[in-house]
Amino acid sequence: MSGYKNILKELLKEVVAELFSGCLISAENTESGFYCDFDLSSPLNADGINAINAWLSELDISCAYELSGFSGAYLDGDANKKMLQRIYVTAFETPDELKQHQKKLSIAAEHNHKKLGSQLGLFSTSEEVGQGLVLWHPKGATIRFLLEQFSQAAHLLNGYQWSYTPHIGRSELWKTSGHLDNFRDLMYSPLDIDGEEYYLKPMNCPFHFIIYNNETRSYRDLPIRMAEFGTVYRYELSGTLNGLTRVRGFTQDDAHIICTPEQVESEVAFALKFSLYILQAFGLTKFKSYVSTKPKNKSIGTDEQWDIATEVLKKAVVSAGLEYEIDDGGGAFYGPKIDLKLYDSLGREWQCSTIQFDFNLPERFKMKYIGSDGKKHAPYIVHRALFGSIERFFAMLIEHYKGNFPLWYAPVQFAIIPINHFHNAYCKKLEIALKRKGLRVEADYTENHMREKIKRFESDKIPFMLVVGDKDIDAGGFSVRSRKDGNLGLMKLDLLMEHIQDEIEQGNPKYIMEE
Repeated sequence: MSGYKNILKELLKEVVAELFSGCLISAENTESGFYCDFDLSSPLNADGINAINAWLSELDISCAYELSGFSGAYLDGDANKKMLQRIYVTAFETPDELKQHQKKLSIAAEHNHKKLGSQLGLFSTSEEVGQGLVLWHPKGATIRFLLEQFSQAAHLLNGYQWSYTPHIGRSELWKTSGHLDNFRDLMYSPLDIDGEEYYLKPMNCPFHFIIYNNETRSYRDLPIRMAEFGTVYRYELSGTLNGLTRVRGFTQDDAHIICTPEQVESEVAFALKFSLYILQAFGLTKFKSYVSTKPKNKSIGTDEQWDIATEVLKKAVVSAGLEYEIDDGGGAFYGPKIDLKLYDSLGREWQCSTIQFDFNLPERFKMKYIGSDGKKHAPYIVHRALFGSIERFFAMLIEHYKGNFPLWYAPVQFAIIPINHFHNAYCKKLEIALKRKGLRVEADYTENHMREKIKRFESDKIPFMLVVGDKDIDAGGFSVRSRKDGNLGLMKLDLLMEHIQDEIEQGNPKYIMEE
């Protein structure tokens, strides 16, 4: 099936060797083609790619292909090793397959969260600020606030306690946790504060364990479920950064469940149930489940501990009625995990919800509880995140809804359009009445024509437009245009509130622990 890819790889290798005296280091097939990493004396540029294309066009190549991109890539993904030049190739056996793929890309581009994020004024990045660091614009920040508000309320309803922790910690903290030994490549360089080394936190867990250790705990206190929206910082290679889906500073909806060995199985099951509830609440039902096992290189704990923990996770996934695949070696360094991966507009998988088993860090942090026997015992820990990161989750929502967000977390829910300035006073009273009901409203009191106002609000993807003219005022109402259902005709405020009640109710979290 991939024979044509191998032939094309060899031809590409020969052309790059001829043009740049370049050496092929590695190559890997993808669903839509392959990429090759070359050792070149200087970085590739557009002229170099054009030259490669010109040479290839002179050769007898039976498959349909295009050079779809190029970038730098470190050898073995290690920033301490040499920078290679990566060439991406899209390749199919027939021109028709290539055209179908290009059509798919064109459709996906309309859903791309980076394009929509710019178009709708939701977020941006800036070279002045730094790569992989997100600037949330007012409308995007409004959505983020609403997502976090929903999630935080759902957590508090369902047995979680809330916490806030610092953005930095002493090096000793990260030595104790094992991050400096096992996660150092993704951590930023230390800060010197009063002669001591501090690190930007790559994870929130050590802080939660310090809170736990702040007082004596009994088995009667467990489980303790401690949650936080904690912003963390990780050094991702510049070539891997992508909009909101891979960044260097992001906020996790992080939680740590500290429990007895007898409780761990039910706690993993409930954490998975809670994850599925959150995804479904936002309309995200297409995902793939994985159980990720012990990493090949860096890990802590015995094989027996890993085997027992992995079986607990498998049982939870099966009990939830989910099919799953094994991600061999994809676990965290401190334990195996369940990953729920969502699909973006190109069908690529992105890890969002994750549930991780941990039998190691309780010992490292000397965490104890007093058991029913009056003796001290080490608890078990379940790490979990439901959104994963708010940035990546938001990217999935943008692409899933194509920016047409559900009413309850649309940044602006209602646009008010006076047909001319004589209707402004009535519209201002309407605006106030809607805001008093807790709704987010924007009105256009400019002298622009009504059609221009409608066009602007349509491009902003606002769910409802309320148009007001003489007849509407005489009737004590307004004409309603729904983004979803079209023209709904004349309504008064009470009828409008009744019409949107179910959609607004979707933003009210539920208690699900005993369902």
